[in-house]
Amino acid sequence: MATGADVRDILELTGGDNDAPISKKDFINSEKKKAKKTTEALTFKRPEGMHREVYALLYSDKKDAPPLLPSDTTQGYRTVKAKLGCKKVRPWKWMPFTNPARKDGAIFHHWRRTAEEGKDYPFARFNKTVQVPVYSEQEYQLYLHDDGWTKAETDHLFDLCKRFDLRFVVVHDRYDHQQYRKRSVEDLKERYYCICGKLMKVRAASGAEPKIYIFDAGHERRRKEQLDKLFNRTPEQVAEEEYLTTELRKIEGRKKEREKKAQDLQKLIKAADTNTELRRAEKRVSKKKLPQKRETEKPAVPETAGIKFPDFKSAGVTLRSQRMKLPSSVGQKKIKAIEQILTEQGVDLNPMTTEEIVQMFNELRSDLVLVYELKQALSNCEYEQQMLRHRYEALLKAGGGGGGGGGFQGVVTVSTPQAAEPNVGNSGSAKEQIIDVVGAPLTPNSRKRRESASSCSSVKKMKKP
Repeated sequence: MATGADVRDILELTGGDNDAPISKKDFINSEKKKAKKTTEALTFKRPEGMHREVYALLYSDKKDAPPLLPSDTTQGYRTVKAKLGCKKVRPWKWMPFTNPARKDGAIFHHWRRTAEEGKDYPFARFNKTVQVPVYSEQEYQLYLHDDGWTKAETDHLFDLCKRFDLRFVVVHDRYDHQQYRKRSVEDLKERYYCICGKLMKVRAASGAEPKIYIFDAGHERRRKEQLDKLFNRTPEQVAEEEYLTTELRKIEGRKKEREKKAQDLQKLIKAADTNTELRRAEKRVSKKKLPQKRETEKPAVPETAGIKFPDFKSAGVTLRSQRMKLPSSVGQKKIKAIEQILTEQGVDLNPMTTEEIVQMFNELRSDLVLVYELKQALSNCEYEQQMLRHRYEALLKAGGGGGGGGGFQGVVTVSTPQAAEPNVGNSGSAKEQIIDVVGAPLTPNSRKRRESASSCSSVKKMKKP
């Protein structure tokens, strides 16, 4: 007959060697106890390839689910309370101490552990002092003597420098100006560093060149004087300086623009001269050698002059008419001007595309563009010259110089804000300050009118035979 222990062993029930009678609850709750036991025995193994830190974010030691929001239930980032153990507390004592930085022997008191009694003050290591050189009587008489300084005054200066760690502003404040001459901060610095340099040079070993610090007292005085002037400026002077700075930037911008225009004009003139020489060379050669001479003796023409037609050197079949197509770099105004001139002169816009006609037609249009640009540059220069002449005459009249018959000078005036206001019984308010010599900037409307007028005049002049 089976006992209760055998039944528990078969059903895998807990109870050990307990021989208590089996009840109904043992059979009913047996599956729940078994499931609970198996769940507690489950272990989660970290998958391969997953870092330990990432796996720790998913599961903790208690196998809890990862939190959705951070919580402060743990002591990870909180202030840890003191864990008082069974050891004996280290005793503290109210004891006196002295600070080595003080020379008066003052005694202070503070709390300190008994084991640290008799040790040096821990903050004494921060007491850093400047090493001020010391000289003897013989060294002063041989190397350091100065007619403007006495030995007593020099000793007083070095004593203050040692007391206040070369804080020359404090040294100047504590300097005895009643007993000695009144000195500035620059004078004190100059005397101190001059003596230090001489002592380093005298005490240096033979053959060695010590690094000597040289103090420029004159430069320091000028620097402070400039700072005082800069600090004591009035609001009117600040506004005037800003105005002049703005005008200077405008002048530099106009100067760069004029230089760029001059360079472009020189390129146009050079291109015109090159084309003229090319035409003369072509007239001298015979008609049979004309195509060869064009390829061998053609000089280099700047890219910005005339029209640069693309070269079709790629493999494959191409039409010769493609060589007559104007490149995209040519503007619409130039294209319309070329078409208008060719129409008035009776030249077909799309001629027969033979080798000679294509080459001559492209050269003709390139020359037309070059002449158009030269005419436009000439009109711009004439317009600027006329504008500068009017400004110069107005300047002579305003200055009372009388007589505008003198030679024209490229002088441009920019009125100050006071001169732009109406004259209210004050003749001095009409003064103008001469600032620029390269011309004032044009307004956008005047620039557009000038360009349109110059383009129209260029086209009209090109129409004339």
